[in-house]
Amino acid sequence: MRRVSASGLAAISRAVGGVAVAPSAAGNHAQHHHRLFQAALFSTNSNSSCESRSHWFSNNRIAADQVARAVAGTMFFSVAATTLVEEVNAKEPVQSKFRPKDVVLYQYEACPFCNKVKAFLDYYDIPYKIVEVNPMNKKEIKFSEYQKVPILMVDGEQMVDSSDIIDKLDKKIHPEVSKDSVGQDGEEKKWRGWVDNHLVHILSPNIYRSPSEALESFDYITSHGNFSFTERITAKYAGAAAMYFVSKRLKKKYNITDARASLYEAAETWVDALKGQDFLGGGKPNLADLAVYGVLRPIRYLRSGKDMVEHTRIGDWYSRMENAVGVSSKI
Repeated sequence: MRRVSASGLAAISRAVGGVAVAPSAAGNHAQHHHRLFQAALFSTNSNSSCESRSHWFSNNRIAADQVARAVAGTMFFSVAATTLVEEVNAKEPVQSKFRPKDVVLYQYEACPFCNKVKAFLDYYDIPYKIVEVNPMNKKEIKFSEYQKVPILMVDGEQMVDSSDIIDKLDKKIHPEVSKDSVGQDGEEKKWRGWVDNHLVHILSPNIYRSPSEALESFDYITSHGNFSFTERITAKYAGAAAMYFVSKRLKKKYNITDARASLYEAAETWVDALKGQDFLGGGKPNLADLAVYGVLRPIRYLRSGKDMVEHTRIGDWYSRMENAVGVSSKI
């Protein structure tokens, strides 16, 4: 969990300053709100509701003044919990005058490069529509000379190539911001290059490592992709078989002898790069954090992703990134 920011502590301080809670009531409410807070943190739906405590009050015969203090205590924990949840799931704000108005992403659901772009859009809470491209005929992108994904249309402007898309979007939403130093910019750029030139190349040999893993991957791909029923069945089995053998060639091309060991080594290399910080960007994710998170997101809950989290130290960072990026801003 990310550390509570100054604003979170300030909210708690303000609440504490105006509240003196009866000890017995405070204990019960603290325990209750602790459970609510945990549920809010780890649920995809953080909506909460208040339930009546009149029956609890009558059974415990709390005096009127104690009730008032207990209610104040409830308010304190509600404010604190709400503030903390917002802090944990806070997205990076973009000034409305710089926020794109019409964003459409042409993608394959399982494409790591497409997921890099989505991680950026989600983190900056930029609403976007998705057009899932049929990989068989690519009819959805016939309008473009660029016949690859991702393609991002931003207020009528076509952007291509995931890293270029992110660079252009970053400048568009932060026109007045310059990097703090050449060194920090260079470090961020170095690890973004590592994602494109190394990390993505070891994913296919992992998700298609065995026939069963290839089928698992293609079951996900065909379930989320733009396929007709016949294409879905054909793609699942023919595609899984083809990619199983393609992954063998990729291992040879990129000199990968042990796919899992290479994935674990990459995960550990990334954790070492953090140098004990929550993110490579320090207190918040930078573009390199978003790139690594984006390409790993499609495999996180496949067998290879589960193995990676179980056998390396990357799990804590990934959880922090899930909280920081928050829910999708897809519309």
